Amino acid sequence: MRRKLVVGNWKMHGSRAANAELLAGITQARPFDCDVAVCVPYPYLADTAVSLATSDLRWGAQDCSAHEQGAYTGEVSVGMLAEFGCRYVIVGHSERRGYHAESDQLVADKAKAALARGVTPIVCVGETLAQREAGETDAVVKRQLSAVIHTLGHCVGEMIVAYEPVWAIGTGRTATPEQAQAVHALLRAQLQAATPKAESMVLLYGGSVKPDNAASLFGQKDIDGGLIGGAALKAADFVAICRAAK
Repeated sequence: MRRKLVVGNWKMHGSRAANAELLAGITQARPFDCDVAVCVPYPYLADTAVSLATSDLRWGAQDCSAHEQGAYTGEVSVGMLAEFGCRYVIVGHSERRGYHAESDQLVADKAKAALARGVTPIVCVGETLAQREAGETDAVVKRQLSAVIHTLGHCVGEMIVAYEPVWAIGTGRTATPEQAQAVHALLRAQLQAATPKAESMVLLYGGSVKPDNAASLFGQKDIDGGLIGGAALKAADFVAICRAAK
């Protein structure tokens, strides 16, 4: 049976004082019946690494460069992240795809760069409301995942995939458990055609996950946990979501 994973994505939130309080609240609530991680803004990576050094909680970054090094002002390479002991890196979040025009291929290249340095990429896929209403959900997420599958080749089974419908991120709207499961089943079937490890791969759901809907989402056959946004900024809410992932 796949072990559940809950990852908090802090996005562009936090301060040293607030982060310390949040991490203390999460660590004091241990143990959990699932794996737990937080993905934090770059300036707080070192503080987070120190805060979690003696715990079983994991941590990661919210993005990375596809390049190893060079004249890429403002970019951060996976090698730099790995030097801190970074476990995960989110790539292809809809906010990166939308606000920074990241292509499917760039997302795939970032995932490849992460794996090359031993960091697990959490590859995000998802459709907009207009795409869902046009009946294009399956085509969109399959296209996004296909680029990563093609680029990673035999390493496909080493990544984590997160389905985040764009229309449910930060909007208060959430895909029903049945809607989310349908897309997760589609993604797992696509992965099964690419790697023998598909059944053991972790697939996360993200998009307005809260304490009151987490259990019903995580109870679906192909949903192995969540990528949590807003609720990850409140220790009580995040802990409650982690408790729901059994």
